[in-house]
Amino acid sequence: MAKTKVNFTFDKDLFPKEYNKTVFKKTVKTLADYVLFAEKCKMDVINILFCNDKTITEYNKKYLKHNYETDIITFKYNEEDCVESDIIISMESVQRNSFTFKSTFLNELFRVVIHGILHLGGMEDSTKSQKLNMRKKENFYLKSIGIE
Repeated sequence: MAKTKVNFTFDKDLFPKEYNKTVFKKTVKTLADYVLFAEKCKMDVINILFCNDKTITEYNKKYLKHNYETDIITFKYNEEDCVESDIIISMESVQRNSFTFKSTFLNELFRVVIHGILHLGGMEDSTKSQKLNMRKKENFYLKSIGIE
């Protein structure tokens, strides 16, 4: 399976300075390739925007008609032989989630990235049962990279 190109955009320097951004990017790239391979999903390009609640709310209103912030929005596009996607992640929502779920910020950020990649693979989380299955897969992949 071909490797996926992952593009990163960090809006307004929201990435915490205590973490190494280069190591984070390499980890996300490796994680994306691993999850996509395991889920048997081909993806040529993943564009990830790390933004604030205001920005993700604007995307949520414009494209999904939801007037609220969320931690992640995932869009998948197929254009002939190229499968491309956009993943938008609110760093503020991830920070709140890390407190709510008693996790570290970085662990929660990896969980949200995995969540988006699982959506690219076709998983849904609209129902209670789907949410439970999604959480199990997130936990599986987090554990497989040494995060529990």
